[in-house]
Amino acid sequence: MKLTVIGCGYLGATHAACMAELGHDVVGIDIDPQKVERLQAGDVPFFEPGLSDILRRNLDAGRLRFTTDHSVAADHASVHFIGVGTPQEVRGHRADLSHVHAAVDALVPTLRGTHVLIGKSTVPVGTCGELSQRISHLSAPGADVELAWSPEFLREGFAVEDTLAPDRMVVGVGRLVDDPRVPQVESLAGEVIRDIYREVLETGIPFIETDWATAELVKVSANAFLATKISFINAMSELCEIAGADVGTLADAMGHDARIGRRFLNAGLGFGGGCLPKDIRALTARADEMGAPRAVGFLREVDAINMRRRGAAAELVAEALGGEVLGRNVAVLGTAFKPESDDVRDSPALAVAGRLALDGASVTVFDPQAMDNSRRVQPMLSYASSARAACDRADVVVVATEWAEFVHMSPDELAPVVRHKRIVDARRCLDSQAWRSAGWDYRALGGPVPARKTETTTSFTQVNGLPSKAIPRVDVLG
Repeated sequence: MKLTVIGCGYLGATHAACMAELGHDVVGIDIDPQKVERLQAGDVPFFEPGLSDILRRNLDAGRLRFTTDHSVAADHASVHFIGVGTPQEVRGHRADLSHVHAAVDALVPTLRGTHVLIGKSTVPVGTCGELSQRISHLSAPGADVELAWSPEFLREGFAVEDTLAPDRMVVGVGRLVDDPRVPQVESLAGEVIRDIYREVLETGIPFIETDWATAELVKVSANAFLATKISFINAMSELCEIAGADVGTLADAMGHDARIGRRFLNAGLGFGGGCLPKDIRALTARADEMGAPRAVGFLREVDAINMRRRGAAAELVAEALGGEVLGRNVAVLGTAFKPESDDVRDSPALAVAGRLALDGASVTVFDPQAMDNSRRVQPMLSYASSARAACDRADVVVVATEWAEFVHMSPDELAPVVRHKRIVDARRCLDSQAWRSAGWDYRALGGPVPARKTETTTSFTQVNGLPSKAIPRVDVLG
């Protein structure tokens, strides 16, 4: 099938390449000529494991190309995915839909005949109804344009897998004009999406066809639930710090309850990235607009708990330094909001590094993938070429992103280069006993981390749902 993907950022570029991998003839369209040039050359502008190979393979096979020319869409295909960004508004908490509107405005007037627009972007509930009126107004005489919404559920670091083997597929359909005089017709979009994903759906993945509003709510609801679970265990960690309890064992014990589960109950620095923070804020803003502020008012506290962890981490570093940060050398390992990503949007790790610098510390950071993005956001920090270089003459080391290379590094690797053997485990991901036995002053965000039996620390370790002892227990966010 011939497809176009409007918007070639993280979502759009991944989607375009994966649709080509399924055998479709795909054109990706974006207004940024530099981004298009890089993608057309087989160069992914961001870090996402496995995507480069798929991109190059399908470019070489002739199933994929990229352009800035929006007029190509109408000539190339009758099915168009919208994968543009919906960031948080600069001066508010609502989702900024300007890129969605721009994509629709550029595409719809050029369409002739029957076309299906399938939204992938995360949007507030009610967006499809508003867009339907926009499409009706912009459509050329005789054009038949159907709008559907099929939200993405990508986790950074697993985006290729989540596109080609999702855990569910949701599509919301509706009528473009809410007029009882217009006869209700069977949706074409549902069948189109079934055809596009036929190979994927044949594996038994659930296919949920619903209305626009439900489809719009699925992604933000899922993210709000996960954010709530993470903030809940961090709220418990605040109590554990006061009571002297072990939040890790608490989470393990809770996780044995099948109604709760262990995943996303890892206390520490909290969540960040381009999805969870802005999605819970957009949901509360939309609820306010709909006259239902109390329905999701608890999400404001979820957000507040998460943000408090950043301040708590900075305070723990100051405590490790005897209460004085000014003039001290601090090494921060990790700036991406999660491992296997170069994304620093709303990154707790980078926020802590920036706060320590503002408090007068000399902060040197290292991240395996996010260095360039970090420099753009926090140019006042110092950047090192390796973890060892970042720790040179450090008075304290902070592990802020749980990259495997940090989790598995030996205390002896850093001992020769640091000024003082102090380490703050902001992700509770290190072997506390190993570091203490090596003579380090080890402190963890969320309270003490006592030595545990091997089977306890590995029993809940999962990677994409599968047990693994090779890397630490990590929850994967979008």
